[in-house]
Amino acid sequence: MNKKMLISHCKTTGNKMKEEIEIKTLELFPVLDRMLIDLLKSLTDEEWDKQTVAKLWKVKDVASHLLDGNLRGLSISRDKYFGEQADNINSYEDLVSFLNNLNMSWTNATKRLSPQILTELLAITGKEYIEHLTQLKPFDNSVFSVAWAGQETSQNRFHIAREYTEKFLHQQQIREAVNKQGIMTKELYYPFLDTFMYALPHTFRNIEVEENTTVSLIVSTDIGGQWNTTKKKNDWVLSKGAIQNPNSIVTIDPNTAWKLFSKSWTPEQVVNKVELVGDKALGEQILQMVSVMA
Repeated sequence: MNKKMLISHCKTTGNKMKEEIEIKTLELFPVLDRMLIDLLKSLTDEEWDKQTVAKLWKVKDVASHLLDGNLRGLSISRDKYFGEQADNINSYEDLVSFLNNLNMSWTNATKRLSPQILTELLAITGKEYIEHLTQLKPFDNSVFSVAWAGQETSQNRFHIAREYTEKFLHQQQIREAVNKQGIMTKELYYPFLDTFMYALPHTFRNIEVEENTTVSLIVSTDIGGQWNTTKKKNDWVLSKGAIQNPNSIVTIDPNTAWKLFSKSWTPEQVVNKVELVGDKALGEQILQMVSVMA
């Protein structure tokens, strides 16, 4: 598969991002990156070897994956160099398998690098990648669509927000593994979660219900919020904030939310951690939402 075909294959049908919903993450990248470097510099040898919630990866592997994200992002988006090409991609599952293999081949190869080298490279490439993101025109089409949100094409501003979720998610995986919290704040967590919620309408795309049926998801505490998806004539539509008389309400805590929607935990693992009011079947569909390529 050539690079144009790969781009096309990353696009899926579904709802488009509503123009009126703004995602602001660009100014948070330097904050998150500085916190990452400070965190990695503080780790002991034992902490670098800690297991994370990502079952196949230890802390060092996750740091290596973050470096891969910077390097691949610069190569593809800035330099228009696609590297390895995908063959025999005939489905979303094939694409996910291809990406997983890319990720694993990188983390396996970088096992020979020291934690110090990884940290230094992350510091250098992080600055370069952030600089590249600031130069993208926000309303132009991005090089890849955000497939997990069901988009055929995505604007750069959504691509940037998606990249922010990657950086937040993997740093949080490291922080949880070494018991050094710090980014589960309103400033940093809420934009991550807000971006993840664009998968909510796509999660209900095959659910047939009456028009104006609404399902609400509440992530508790002051760092969370409320998101809703409502069935309209031809699509499910996303909205934020309190809404009157939803057909189903699911309430989940912030820690469970990031793990569930990144597929780090399964719906079966969290079913006793959520509160469900109203239509049970509709509420349980929320637990199937995945906001990463997995």
